[in-house]
Amino acid sequence: MTINHHVSRSSMISEVEYDDENKVLTVTFTKGSRYEYSDVPKDVYEALINAESIGQYFLAHIKNKYTTVKL
Repeated sequence: MTINHHVSRSSMISEVEYDDENKVLTVTFTKGSRYEYSDVPKDVYEALINAESIGQYFLAHIKNKYTTVKL
């Protein structure tokens, strides 16, 4: 099942999708680029969408930590 979350409180990220069966996180940035991150645990996705600063959490815990494909 894919979970889609529109982000309204981030100047960096506009949308986050998570496929919990395949552990794939898709991030859409406010400038329009989209990236897929592989093998992301569900708790990392949940921490991202619940973080006080989604952008800071993304930079500290996701960027450059998972296999990434630009869509």
